[in-house]
This record gives sequence, structure tokens and C-alpha cells, in this order.
Amino acid sequence: MCGKRNSASPSICSNCTLLVRPIFAETTLGSEQMPSATPADLAAAIIESIDAGARILNMSVAIAQPSSQGERELHEALDYALQRGVITVAASGNQGTLGSSAITRHPWVIPVVACDLQGRPISYSNLGSSIGRKGLSAPGDQITSLGTDEKTLTLGGTSVATPFVTGAIALLWSEFPTATAAEVKLAVTQSNGVRRTTVVPPLLDAWAAYQVMAKSRS
Repeated sequence: MCGKRNSASPSICSNCTLLVRPIFAETTLGSEQMPSATPADLAAAIIESIDAGARILNMSVAIAQPSSQGERELHEALDYALQRGVITVAASGNQGTLGSSAITRHPWVIPVVACDLQGRPISYSNLGSSIGRKGLSAPGDQITSLGTDEKTLTLGGTSVATPFVTGAIALLWSEFPTATAAEVKLAVTQSNGVRRTTVVPPLLDAWAAYQVMAKSRS
């Protein structure tokens, strides 16, 4: 997203500033196979990123062990993003389930589903009523990206799809810098004006979002 236009993995919004706030430990504990963090860790990272000046949050996390306390902390952190006008984009998850989480349910969050090269949802993408109602689909299959050694690699999944939405929002906001977060979010997620009733969100349409913004400011 913050790379160069002519790189092996071209960026969507060149020259934007990327703030990375890790929440996972470098090593796993006990029988865990994947690095993990608590909902409190994520909530703290959201608040710290916002206070550091982030205007768009890109999250690729899943809640493995839901709890009422953890969900409350996350909800308050996401409420803080809403109050500060920080758009929040989150991967829907790759478990192939039908449902939602404390993250994707939050009204301010834009959940993202991965789609294949034909624009169809990939089978392992999580779907649900809240995801279909306010989320977006984006490319998430055979995507070229850059690794830490500056070589290209091919990736897939909702974590890969989410930056397409984040980058499109960053580009749109750079074209309309005086727009509010609510205006940008509405243009990106509801540019067709049709009320959604399915569990599958529509494909990201950056050009339609641009036209909505341009018309509203003409």
C-alpha cells in the first residue's frame, strides 16, 4: 500500500505513511501453533495507533477465545476510532464460517471478504449478515506482494484482500482531503445505494466511490 507505482508489487496509494503496531509475540506459548495476543492487547494497539495519528486502521486478526470483558474492551476501542474519525478495515477471517465477531459486528468496521480471480468469494472466507450488510469483497487469490527480503511472493486470503480496501480508502481520501471519515466510508461501502440483504458483500469499486465523492462535492 505504501510502495512505489513501478515496483514488482505496485502500490494503490503511493507515498502514504504506514504505521506498524505489532501485537503478537515473536514466539508461541505452550501448545499454541500460531502467535496470539489478548483482546486487551488489540484494544490498546488500536488506541495507540489512533493517538499516534493513524487515519485508517488495517486489521488482520481473529478472536480465538471470545470473552465478555475482551469484547467490551474491543468495542470501546472501536468506538474511540469512530469518535476520532478513523476508518477501520478488518479481514473477515479464513475459517470458512458463517457468523461474525466483536470486530466484524461493530458498526464502524468495514469487514473484507477475499474473492478469486472471477470475483467470487473464496470458500474459506468468513461470511455473515453483518459482513454482507456493511463489508466489501476484494481480490484475495494469487496476489503478488513483497517479502522481507525484497523478493516477491504470492499470497491469498482475507488478510491479503483487506489492504486493497485500505489502499483504496487512502487514495480516495487523498483526492478529497477535506472529506469526513463518514463521507469516505459511505462512498466506499454504499456507492450503489442498494440495501444489502445477503451474507456476501459486494466487490470493492473504487471508481464508483470516486464518482460518489466527486458528485457530492460538485
